[in-house]
Amino acid sequence: MKFTIQRDYFITQLNDTLKAISPRTTLPILTGIKIDASDNKLVLTGSDSEVSIEITIPAEINHEEIVTIEEKGSIVLPGRFFVDIIKKLPAASVIIETNSQFQAKITSGQSEFNVSGLDPDQYPLLPQVSEQDSMTLPIKVLKNVIRQTNFAVSTSETRPVLTGVNWLIKDGELSCTATDSHRLALRRLKLENASVDNINAIIPGKALNELNKIINDDDETIEIFFAANQVLFKVGHINFISRLLEGNYPDTSRLFPESYETSLAIDNGDFFHAIDRASLLAREGGNNVIKLSADQNQVELSSTSPEIGTVKEDVATSRFEGQGLKISFNSKYMMDALRAIDNDEVSVEFFGTMRPFILKPKDDENVIQLILPIRTY
Repeated sequence: MKFTIQRDYFITQLNDTLKAISPRTTLPILTGIKIDASDNKLVLTGSDSEVSIEITIPAEINHEEIVTIEEKGSIVLPGRFFVDIIKKLPAASVIIETNSQFQAKITSGQSEFNVSGLDPDQYPLLPQVSEQDSMTLPIKVLKNVIRQTNFAVSTSETRPVLTGVNWLIKDGELSCTATDSHRLALRRLKLENASVDNINAIIPGKALNELNKIINDDDETIEIFFAANQVLFKVGHINFISRLLEGNYPDTSRLFPESYETSLAIDNGDFFHAIDRASLLAREGGNNVIKLSADQNQVELSSTSPEIGTVKEDVATSRFEGQGLKISFNSKYMMDALRAIDNDEVSVEFFGTMRPFILKPKDDENVIQLILPIRTY
């Protein structure tokens, strides 16, 4: 194998491929990046057996030559070490040449590295995902869905299904739910370009996080394909495959009661910044707890740190219905929920002092954040 490639473009694609590689893998070959050179393209593959990323580099982009392939072939090179070499090379282009013993010679300007590679035939085959049933989403919408749900997944492995986001497709609507059992994020979306229905899949939060880092707004849409235990995201020259989590996601629909005891509308920014200030003492107290007291026209937030002192914040409400109440909550959860709501005005509904309360954009049921209160009163 022998090819010459633009170094800066190569670095970007290698960095994205590297996102699928884990140093903790049980298969040593998976710490490497597989490089396949064919007639008019270069294919990079990285995988940790949970997530696989396959990036195709075409010979030309917008009439600009990116890679010139002189000899076809393939090799697996040590991932992080190889990328570090390419980053530090002096010239604008890189020549990579391999022999039959899987030794790679990397040349750029006056620099020459010789790196031992591995037999690409030993590299595990990527999972095959049928591309029959698909749905297409605008990139901006997908990034928004991930931003509005992914933060609420569990970081504990005691219930593995909760480390993922439940994607439910039914009757032309996508519902994405994430919960760590202390809070819940729900995002609903009407689907326009979808040939899939009755899908119930749990996508690992870590995979969605990595996907979010790779995709950018330069590409307008992304295609999504579901298989029995895999999901494929296809955008531009990138194929991103993730294993789905096994198990049954808990039924969260019963967590949303019909009628509230107290409902209020409040300015998102004012509420967020007041919580942010009050949380300075809540964090010092070591528990992130903020007390909320609500009545006709005002919400009062307070927090106490025995070593430092107390804080009190008043925030005006634009609408108040029902009875006054006192409730306590985790400041971090509340700020995460408010960040996920794009509207300037937020509707907050309470169902009692010890029942979960919900936040949503004013006059919009498509984004719902649910938080479990903390018993302090």
